[in-house]
Amino acid sequence: MLRLFIFFITLTFGSATFAEEAQSIDNLHQFASLIRWSGVAFSFVIVFVAWLLLRFTQSIVDGISSQFAQRRMLMQKLQSFFQFFIYMSTGMAVFMLSFRVDERVLALIGGTIAVSVGFALKDLTASFIAGLTVMIDRPFQVGDRVTFEGHYGDIITIGLRSVRMQTLTDDIITIPNNKFLNDVVVSGNYGALDMQVVIPFYIGMDQDINTARDIIQEAASSSRYIHLPKPVVVLVKQTITDNYLAIQLTCKAYVVDIKVEKLFETDITLRVMQEFRKSNILPPRIAVQSQ
Repeated sequence: MLRLFIFFITLTFGSATFAEEAQSIDNLHQFASLIRWSGVAFSFVIVFVAWLLLRFTQSIVDGISSQFAQRRMLMQKLQSFFQFFIYMSTGMAVFMLSFRVDERVLALIGGTIAVSVGFALKDLTASFIAGLTVMIDRPFQVGDRVTFEGHYGDIITIGLRSVRMQTLTDDIITIPNNKFLNDVVVSGNYGALDMQVVIPFYIGMDQDINTARDIIQEAASSSRYIHLPKPVVVLVKQTITDNYLAIQLTCKAYVVDIKVEKLFETDITLRVMQEFRKSNILPPRIAVQSQ
């Protein structure tokens, strides 16, 4: 009885395994019937020709860019479009030559493309919605000088997908719009042409604080870059660090244009340092620890 039971179990599993193998073989036959083997061989020739064409194009672009530097960016852009065209044309040609296109192939391709496009558009859709939020909520505007994720510069473009910032070193930074939904953005002027600039100065504890404050006030008020309709403020506080005590005098003033922020800082600093030397106002002295 036990042997008969084992025989039936073996026969059942053997039949199932045979059925699975037969199904797999049938699927392989169906897939093989869709392939044009003569087209596959010719596809290798097309791929090789496309590779030669791309190499030839690269050599031409490198030669023109080395001789005409002002045309380098234009040639690289044209090369990018040409490469995209070659990739797409080669891929379509290889597919059309290698497969017999029927309803099954079109259905398979349609499903694959739908899934791929869905994944590719996920981040793009998020950036698009975030771009609408930025335009409606307006945490900053074009022309604002902002600080974001350690970057400091001017907003030059607000698009539906990304925001472009030009730093003070003339670098262009592209930031996806969805980054602004969860991170903090600091706007220095928020649509205005003028902006407050904060410049700290340090002097010793035993120096003439009132004279130093008057020097900073005068230097800021008489600067060619100052925006006089708004006040100039000099704040004083004691600063304690690990190895010295100091008096910090912070100048808060507005520049007439955000473009001259660094020129204003340079102008004020040079004139204040010059007057400090004339008035014998010394910087803080670092205390030397005894052994």
